Amino acid sequence: MAGFTRYLIPQKLKYRLFMAFVCLILLPFCALNLYNYQRIETLVQQKISQQSHSQLEQMYRTLEDQMGIAFKTLIFLKQDDSVKSVLRNPEQHDGMENKRIMENIFMNLNNSFFLYNPSVYFMILDMNESVYTSYPPRDALVYDKLREHPGFDRQAMNANAYHWVPNDPNYVLRDVSTSTYLLSLYAYLGDNPNRPYGMARISIDYSSWLRSVHNQSDLQQQYFLITRAGEEISKSVPDAVLPEKVMAEIAKQPDRQYFIDKDSNSLVNYIYVESLDWYIVNRIPLPILFNEIDALKRQYFTTFFMLMGAFLVMTFAIAATITRPLSHLQNKMMAVVRKNLKIRLPEQKFRGEILDLTRTFNTMLDDMDALIQRLKTEERQKEAVHFHMLLAQMNPHFLLNTLNTIKWSAIRQGNEDITEITLSLGKLLEASLNSEKDLVHLQDEIELVQAYVHIQQVRYNHRFEVAYTLEDEVVFALVPKLSLQPLVENAIMHGVSHLTGPGRIEIRVRREGLAQLTVEIEDNGIGMARSAQIKKTRKRPGIGLDNVRERLRLLFKEEGRMDVASSDQGTRVRFTIPLLLSTPYAKSHQEAALAKEGHPLTLPPGDAAANDPRGGQ
Repeated sequence: MAGFTRYLIPQKLKYRLFMAFVCLILLPFCALNLYNYQRIETLVQQKISQQSHSQLEQMYRTLEDQMGIAFKTLIFLKQDDSVKSVLRNPEQHDGMENKRIMENIFMNLNNSFFLYNPSVYFMILDMNESVYTSYPPRDALVYDKLREHPGFDRQAMNANAYHWVPNDPNYVLRDVSTSTYLLSLYAYLGDNPNRPYGMARISIDYSSWLRSVHNQSDLQQQYFLITRAGEEISKSVPDAVLPEKVMAEIAKQPDRQYFIDKDSNSLVNYIYVESLDWYIVNRIPLPILFNEIDALKRQYFTTFFMLMGAFLVMTFAIAATITRPLSHLQNKMMAVVRKNLKIRLPEQKFRGEILDLTRTFNTMLDDMDALIQRLKTEERQKEAVHFHMLLAQMNPHFLLNTLNTIKWSAIRQGNEDITEITLSLGKLLEASLNSEKDLVHLQDEIELVQAYVHIQQVRYNHRFEVAYTLEDEVVFALVPKLSLQPLVENAIMHGVSHLTGPGRIEIRVRREGLAQLTVEIEDNGIGMARSAQIKKTRKRPGIGLDNVRERLRLLFKEEGRMDVASSDQGTRVRFTIPLLLSTPYAKSHQEAALAKEGHPLTLPPGDAAANDPRGGQ
């Protein structure tokens, strides 16, 4: 946690001052402004919601008034003598005259009561199979079918022989009314409910009324009429859709009056019409409500952030002025570290405490530089002594094995093998005694390996073979002296020498990329695990791998790497060092020809002369 906090908090003084200004002044001020504007939006939303709800209440009263006027027209029809005469005694006039009388009555009612109100449609049936309407019907008027309409069911009516049907299917010609449903008042006409002289249906086109309310509104709001069960009856905008989630919210809290629908980003107001079991719903998009407020907010915050940007620039400039001398001193100190203490801080640019600090620091650098030089000298001496000690450790070891080989070879047979072994031993002893060079050409190191391999092949009666694969461009690469021989010795002594069948050792040298040389020694021996079990009886520990690894570390530091992979099928040792080419001024004719051909130099297994990359001894 402390480490994570350290990354969050700036380390430089000027950035700390800048962060303090942002966190302690700018961010609280921004949060306060956002809170105030949110409060303003909430107050505006409440105000508009109250106004919208008042409008819905007015619409509710208007609808109730229309229903009351429709009921009054019903009473007028019951009391009108002309209506009674036409319905009771239709034979007094012909059919056309009766129709003219009824249509005049309907027209007078519309002109008197519904001139500035929603469209109202009248239909009256007498008991003698006559039908009178104030509208062109959508379908043909069939008396028996109209009389059997469910709206005229006496069981659904009250004691006064009338009732309201809120979702009566529209029966008016489509050219006159396109609404889906009408609000209809069904009633029987007569002084005695059991002996009526006619039936009346008075229908209000509430969809047309709802659209007229929408057209009169200044805001782009939408009106809906829905039932308590959530069925949509009418809407002011044909394409408008009221989501089921909104309907469920209205049914769950019928007394709430308004809420915010986040999905549609709108304000929903509603009111319950008890007489019809309806809800009048009003939906207003919030962007319309807050359009002016949003414009004011953008203008304010644009100005605010411009001023805050200017304040930030000024704060940063002031902080930089205060911390610039310290930053300059810090950069110089970092440059001193990068350039190995070779730079000194200029003392003439500073005054006061900074000048004293600069002088003290320069004195400290002088003392540290002298101390480092002494330590480097001592370290080089120690590494040289250590290197030569490691290099000398393997000479007696190998000399002892070689002398034993010569002895047993001389006992077994007196032939020229002793001469060859002696020559090979001479090469190895000459290389080990020459301690002036730490690095030799790869081809010279290969010659030493071939000399050693020749000796061991004689010792083990040619039970193994060695193959060399190296590219011609790395023949004159520099490698540590006697670095391959200990690895080949390990491959023979601890790997292929324990095999019952033929052994094989492969030496591969190649260039990796532009600046690396990779050397691999791989055998098909018994592996390091089984060899370690066999070596338990050995009195003197082996030092080959550790010797080479330590020399690589001393010569190349982190750039020299060695890894070992071993299994029951053999062992592979690989080390990687920097590629250092040291091509001689003159070459032999064979070397020049090989370089011109541009092919890797692959040496077949065999004796030392056949495996010599320069063509033999």
